[in-house]
Amino acid sequence: MIDVEDLIALVRNYNPKTDADLIREAYAYGKEMHEGQFRRSGEPYFTHPVAVAAILTEQALDDATIITALLHDTVEDTRASYSEVARKFGEEIAELVDGVTKLTNLQLSSTETKQAENFRKLFMAMSKDLRVILVKLADRLHNMRTIKSMRPEKQLQKARETMDIYAPLAGRMGMQWMREELEDLSFRVINPEARNSIIRRFILLQRETGDVIHKITNDIRVELERENIDADVFGRAKKPYSIWRKMEEKQQSFSRLSDIYGFRVITRSEMDCYRVLGVIHHRWRAVPTRFKDYISQPKSNGYRSIHTTVSGRDGKRVEVQIRTRQMHEVAESGVAAHWSYRDGVPAQNPFAVDPTKWLAQLTERFENAEDHSEFLEHVKLEMYTDKVFTFTPKGEVVSLPKGATPLDYAYAIHTRIGDSCVGAKVDGIRVPLWTRLKNGQSVEILTAEGQRPQGTWLDIVVTGRAKAAIRKSLREEDRERFVKLGRELARVAFEHVGKKASEKALATAAKQMTLASTEELLARLGSAELAASEAVKAVYPELVRESGAIDAKRAVLGLSEGETYNRAQCCQPVPGERIVGITYRGKGVVIHAIDCPALEELESETNRWVDLQWHAGPHAPEYTVSLDITISNDTGVLGRICSLIGEQKANISDLRFVDRKPDFYRLIVDVDLRDVEHLHAVMLAVEAESEVAQVRRYRNLDRRP
Repeated sequence: MIDVEDLIALVRNYNPKTDADLIREAYAYGKEMHEGQFRRSGEPYFTHPVAVAAILTEQALDDATIITALLHDTVEDTRASYSEVARKFGEEIAELVDGVTKLTNLQLSSTETKQAENFRKLFMAMSKDLRVILVKLADRLHNMRTIKSMRPEKQLQKARETMDIYAPLAGRMGMQWMREELEDLSFRVINPEARNSIIRRFILLQRETGDVIHKITNDIRVELERENIDADVFGRAKKPYSIWRKMEEKQQSFSRLSDIYGFRVITRSEMDCYRVLGVIHHRWRAVPTRFKDYISQPKSNGYRSIHTTVSGRDGKRVEVQIRTRQMHEVAESGVAAHWSYRDGVPAQNPFAVDPTKWLAQLTERFENAEDHSEFLEHVKLEMYTDKVFTFTPKGEVVSLPKGATPLDYAYAIHTRIGDSCVGAKVDGIRVPLWTRLKNGQSVEILTAEGQRPQGTWLDIVVTGRAKAAIRKSLREEDRERFVKLGRELARVAFEHVGKKASEKALATAAKQMTLASTEELLARLGSAELAASEAVKAVYPELVRESGAIDAKRAVLGLSEGETYNRAQCCQPVPGERIVGITYRGKGVVIHAIDCPALEELESETNRWVDLQWHAGPHAPEYTVSLDITISNDTGVLGRICSLIGEQKANISDLRFVDRKPDFYRLIVDVDLRDVEHLHAVMLAVEAESEVAQVRRYRNLDRRP
């Protein structure tokens, strides 16, 4: 564990005016509060807050943030209180510690409705003081670095949460180094075989080609010296997860993936950045479509750099990033640069942005979202998409997610502009409203008085702001007519399953679908935003056959006329899976999944094999599949599992325990499903629950025909 004087020395390296006495007091207080507490690894617990503080010193952060790191678990895990922390260390630090405590208590990987509400709380907390999330990210980074001491199922849950939430958040805030490390640490847990495979291939590649990074770095330096450009050049191999993601996106093997090396050129001035770009493009062939100028069009988090990809030595593609020293500091620290110190004073970096702007805009935009699912949709769009920078006719920059359309642009300007939009011009040319915008385009919106949003616009826009505005307008327009029509649609749908659309039934449906009121439900039914069958299914899921669903008796193609089939209970095939039929004396045709182990015994009896396939249309949820689930023996876990399955519109037809241990239960749950996609959705929802150690498809060869 780093002792207090070493920690103070780390802070003094960038802030000689640090309040060393206050850091000593916080260190001693934190150590006293955590006395007798230990981590799962057996180390004293206080080693963790100290390590978090040390991580934050690498970003040259202020005293308040360092002290918050030392105290961030005291209010939650010890006898310390908010008032005591405020009295000893001031209101500012107490507020920061309280903010980190609240973030720690949010279960961000819970069910979708709860996740949306927690995301809302997350962004509200962050918008008050972004240093809260800087401490939380450092906290998560240290926990991921030391994750091996946790139980395997907890490792997996934490790794997925990190990959889904904290890594993208770090990237969105401009802390790319942290994003890459969080992703790679999570990748090590989620898919260790793939990560080890990539590392082995890297080692083999180095044996075959030598030190490519050193060679290319020298090549670039030689070219820059020839042009008298003073710059630093660094090279590195990309992280295993980054390479894996490229392999998945491009559907290429490692041997065919070329741009696995990255190089960075740090110049003395902005003009030198463009001189370096010219030198590199003159020496090596540029790869088309792989050039981005974030200096002339900075990202919203302050990131500035030129990115280009060229065919370097031996034809290998390499990515080169070109930036100044000040740009590099912001690129490494992101919004944290706003609080960084140099020589005892806050660093004056012209490229550091106001860190609360993005979060304030996000919170303001969505704090009035009408339901949880919409809010979650908007947040994920904002957090996880790349940006496109467009221009107004006056030259002002409008930032939009990748894939945005002129309609998204119109709503980004103002809701009134979006609602009255009748057309758009891009670079002076009239284009359809569904056109995907590209970087650097100038957009002009054409409006007309009396124009109203149309239902088809929802399929055109991608931004949460536009979707929310269109939905709101559609619901408000002729709302009374929609409510009346919705009531009639509900009456018919409920009568179809032998039930009445009573006020109580409709109120229950609205509650199950997380809508504000019965009237809201009816309005959405009448406007065709929701199908009436969904309302019935919310109340009576076991009675609903999906509209137009194929009857199970005719779900399989390839049978002779009048011939029937049965599903093999050993593999329980469902629509969407490849299947084969096997004839059995007295049983007709029994269908098996193509990978069923029982088929190995029948390989030589080809005369019994029948070529079959599932009907391609929609199927009713009547195909039972057994799931083998291991859960922790805690209060309420089984109830949450059943709720999760119900939320996926799947019915549990049977449930039985097969193994009971003091800490874990293993059970077999029979679930009625539509098809293989429905199966995957149910398994994914159950697997995401933190108290689920394992979920897999249960196959029992003892149940062979």
